[in-house]
Amino acid sequence: MPLGLYISVPFCRTKCSYCNFASDVFSRSVFQRYADQVCADIIRANATVSQIGGSTERAVDSIYFGGGTPTVLDIAQLRQMFVTISQTFELRPEAEITVECAPGTLTPPVIEALASCGVNRVSLGVQSFVDHEAASVGRLHERQTVLDDIANLRAAGISNINVDLIAGLPHQTVDSWAFSVEQTIATEAPHASVYMLEVDEDSRLGRELLAGGTRYHAHFVPDEDLTADLYSMACERLGAAGVDQYEISNFARSRYESRHNLKYWMRQPYLGFGVDAHSMLPASAGSAVRFSMPDSLEAYVAGAPPDCQQVTPAAALEETFFLGLRLNRGINLRDVAAEFGEDAITGFSETIADFVRIGLVENQGDVIRLTPRGRLLSNEVFERFIPQAGEVPA
Repeated sequence: MPLGLYISVPFCRTKCSYCNFASDVFSRSVFQRYADQVCADIIRANATVSQIGGSTERAVDSIYFGGGTPTVLDIAQLRQMFVTISQTFELRPEAEITVECAPGTLTPPVIEALASCGVNRVSLGVQSFVDHEAASVGRLHERQTVLDDIANLRAAGISNINVDLIAGLPHQTVDSWAFSVEQTIATEAPHASVYMLEVDEDSRLGRELLAGGTRYHAHFVPDEDLTADLYSMACERLGAAGVDQYEISNFARSRYESRHNLKYWMRQPYLGFGVDAHSMLPASAGSAVRFSMPDSLEAYVAGAPPDCQQVTPAAALEETFFLGLRLNRGINLRDVAAEFGEDAITGFSETIADFVRIGLVENQGDVIRLTPRGRLLSNEVFERFIPQAGEVPA
């Protein structure tokens, strides 16, 4: 099966208050050293995979540059990584090649470079089309910047565009959120991602919310019920406009689903390079191996080795439910039984019945999937599957 490649670029123009990723603002002096390290890792990928007991092939049908903001790199550094990929792997002609971009970083030379490198998909971190909402969390763009970027991308032949939105930002209201959703639809972007604000200790805004403080506009963050209502509104309005939900946070027009992200949810092989990049590859005897790179820039550029974990049959079953239920298509229990045995299904029968009874899961024939309410409470659903999966013999 062809690989997906993920390239992490952890550099930003500014650190958004809600961000809990391994990215930050760094001196440009480290950019070239970082690009060199990523390229070195790409070149020795086969040796690394062999050392950890995985297996792979050269064919690649998706590449995803994420971050951070990959487009803060110099054009020469972006080209360097694309050239190294093309010299190391066999890129399929139909490959999906995505770059995440912060609105306002897409200058004409950058767009030209992306197009010349074969980029055919761009994901724009819009978050809100309301200027004061975007500014309140540290975004540096305005609504018109986004519209200009989309027009310029299309003029360069890149029309497969994703728009990211976040429900639950400071100052957000039903009306302002409706405006952002309608603006997303009006752009005719074929893909949209809608996330609910995560409240945890891994972001400045999250920590302030947990502490009950007022920094970072935390006291203007909508409550959980309103945030859930905003998410549901987006699901309804995007669907009515033909941008159908296919995963908890992702929506697309027909044939524009993210090929790369589907690899994650369907447990297909992918290789990650760069800070905090993760990989999942098949291993011997039908098992798999996951490994991740260091989550600090200093450790990564110093050449620290990846952290590896063998995926046992129990863990694989857990992942099958945890990841597969994220998709609107759900999980075919006959396929699960074919891979893991009938006992795997029997062990979950009571849990599935419980969730069907309370309206979080629907069961149609051999297929189970989350209901709209189940997607809102997906973490609670997943938690019930994980312990049981751990009880399956390895």
